[in-house]
Parts: sequence; C-alpha cells; structure tokens
Amino acid sequence: MAVLIQRVEQGSPAARAGVRSGDTLLSVNGHPINDVLDYRFYCTERKVALVLLRDGAPYQAEIRKGEYADLGLEFETYLMDKQHACKNKCIFCFVDQMPPGMRETLYFKDDDSRLSFLFGNYITLTNLSDADIQRIIQMHISPVNISVHTTDPQLRVQMMKNPHAAESLRYIRRLTEAGIRVNSQLVLCPGYNDGAALERTLSDLGALYPNLQSIACVPVGLTRWREGLTPLTPYTKEQALQTIESIQHFQQRMLAQHGERVAYPSDELFLCAEQPIPDAAYYGEFDQLENGVGLIALLRQEFLDALQLDDGGDAQSDVTVITGVAAAPLLRELAGLVMARYPMVRVEVHAIANHFLGETITVAGLVTGQDIVAQMQGRRVGAQVLLPGVMLRHEQDRLLDDMTVEQLEQALGAPVLPVENDGFQLYDAMIGRLPASTQRPNL
Repeated sequence: MAVLIQRVEQGSPAARAGVRSGDTLLSVNGHPINDVLDYRFYCTERKVALVLLRDGAPYQAEIRKGEYADLGLEFETYLMDKQHACKNKCIFCFVDQMPPGMRETLYFKDDDSRLSFLFGNYITLTNLSDADIQRIIQMHISPVNISVHTTDPQLRVQMMKNPHAAESLRYIRRLTEAGIRVNSQLVLCPGYNDGAALERTLSDLGALYPNLQSIACVPVGLTRWREGLTPLTPYTKEQALQTIESIQHFQQRMLAQHGERVAYPSDELFLCAEQPIPDAAYYGEFDQLENGVGLIALLRQEFLDALQLDDGGDAQSDVTVITGVAAAPLLRELAGLVMARYPMVRVEVHAIANHFLGETITVAGLVTGQDIVAQMQGRRVGAQVLLPGVMLRHEQDRLLDDMTVEQLEQALGAPVLPVENDGFQLYDAMIGRLPASTQRPNL
C-alpha cells in the first residue's frame, strides 16, 4: 500500500537522506508497508532502504541510523490506514448504550489489533484472519489484550452475536503457544457468563499460563439508555459475592501451582459486594489497571507512601475534590489523613451521581460536566477544584458531554486542576504543593 508522507521532521535520518513531505512511501527493505506495524517492524534495522515516489517517479533512499531510531516520517493517520471497526453486536456493548447527540468519536466501536499493541486497547479477535495472527507472531507483538468474555464457543456467539466469535477462540492458544503474552478481559453479565460458565472460562484460560498472564473480571456496565437492547440486570451484592468467591477459588489453585493469582475481580466488583479492596500487594504487577483492577489499591498505596515520605514543613490549601460515587469513600479517607497532619489544609470531597448515563454508572471517568454543575449548585467550592484526569478526553480539554474545562471553571467559580490517578500527585494537589508544570497533565 502506498502511503503519503505528510511531514518530515527537520534534521531526522529521513530528512538527511533527502525524503520530503508529499513523497509517497512504497516499501521498506523490500517489504510493502500496509500499516504502522509494518512500518515500525521493518524500520528497526540500522540500514534502511526506502522505495518512494516523487511527482509520480520512483526513487530510492538509503538511510543509516541507530537501531530502533525513528526515521522522522509522519503520515496522514497514525495507523497509516483506516481504524478497524468492531463487527460484533455484543449484548453488553457500552457504545450501544450511549445517549444520542454526543460527539461522533464516542460512537465508534474499535476492534483494532494494532491499537491493542500500541495503546493497550482490547480486541475480540473476530476481525483477524490466520494471516493476521501469523503476523503478530512473526513480529512478536506482545502483549496482546483480548476481550474473551467466555471460552464456551456457543455462549460467546450468543453474547457477541457474531458467528466468528466461536472459531476465533483458537487464536488465543495459538498466540500463547507462540510466546505472545496475553491479558484477557471478561465482562460478566449475570445469568450469562458467570457461575459455572465463569469457572469454565477461568479453568480454560488458566491452562494457558504463563503466557496468558492476567484475567480481569469486570461486572457489566448498564446505562439508562438501553431501550431495544438485550435485557440485562446489574449485579446484586449477593451475586457479586458469589462471583468473587469463584474467582478466589481459582486464585488459590493458581497460587498453589504457579505462585500467581492470574485472575482478579475489578474494583467495581468488590465495591458492589461491599467488600474491602485488597492491599496493593494483592495485584502483582498491576497488569489490568485500565480495566479498573487495582486502581484504588495503587492510588491508596502511593498516597500513603507520599504521606510517609513528606518531610514536613507548612502546608495550606482549600480544595474541593470532585469524583464519581465509587472513588469518593477512599478520597474522603485520604483527605482526612492530610487534614489531620496539616491543620491549615481543607479538603472537601463531593461524589457526583451519574444522572446523565444512569446512577448504576459510578466510575469517575464517565461523569459529565452538566452533572457536576447541577449537583454543585449551592455547595461551597474551595479556592481550587481537583478533577480526576480520566473525566477528560485525551486532549484534556473537554468532559464526556463536551463541556470544556473553562466552562466548568466559570460555572464553579474556581480554577479546575485535572489530577491523574497517581497518589503522589494527588497528595501534592491536596496540600497545595503541585508544581505549576503539572497544571494540565497529559494523561
């Protein structure tokens, strides 16, 4: 596939070789380039031969560089072709539960194996062919994050509404047997893939250890926008407890055999069951933070470490922390520790119920600006508002409902500081010591 070069970085190896913006890349070291993975894989060598087009005429560029050094080329899109959309119709799909009238990107269903490697996105494997799997193995793209949900072929077809959902399960074994590390995700729906089905899935995936390195067990998220979709119910406390018990039985077997738990309930599952979140040591290498597995434990441990390492001195602040319902109890606990140490520090934590998507959605990352503004009406706001960075899109400028940070600041009457999920940064923000350079972290 011919790929148009949009920009050549000044002083880069490609620029020194005479490559220009507007040229078209045809091949690298004799290999045609189909996407960013081909480009990255074949450009790692110290000597790189490019075949390009300029004004319709082919030419070659020989480049010598450091191993793995970037050539300095930028293309029209990051992936160098179109992003692969999901072909499934999963009964639990969160995108299908989004309200109308939101920005277009929120309705795109991603199922792109390249983004799994580059950014940690989860894929279902139903988009892939045997040739795609072979390319992953050849390039040793690892880890790969896979949405498994169940290893029962018929149940997987039923839940994902895709006939390829069954046959694509074989790719998991093929990848792990080839040395590719896999993180897996199970979105658990009561009455579907929990109970005996969950026990089967855990057993099947556990047999692929150690390259099947982690399993996240996440309860289904249900918004109020489910008209016309498969009827599903949220987990009850009792169902959550039973599910945690099944996972813990599996953990005990894996600990005895391999010294690793491998499978983990998400933080949300513990909260639903009204069980304490385990300590940070429980989560090993924290392989599943993006799935909400161990986020609370890690934040708490980092915050306590920051408190212990604080060498004292004066601290004075008056901040309001805004968060989702799930994280509010922990943040109130941490705020209490800070205020007990520093009498001139005042931290108020406000939990925002999710009226926009439905109150069963309790995570901070799905809180909207309009819910914040409505629920903070009449409440005291400190000199600064601390906002979880996950509430904002990647550019850190807008919330889920497109309210800008500036609009939120105007509505609240105080500056808003996004804070990433980092206990040390949260500690510094609460006591007023956060450096100016972190005022708008790029999470």
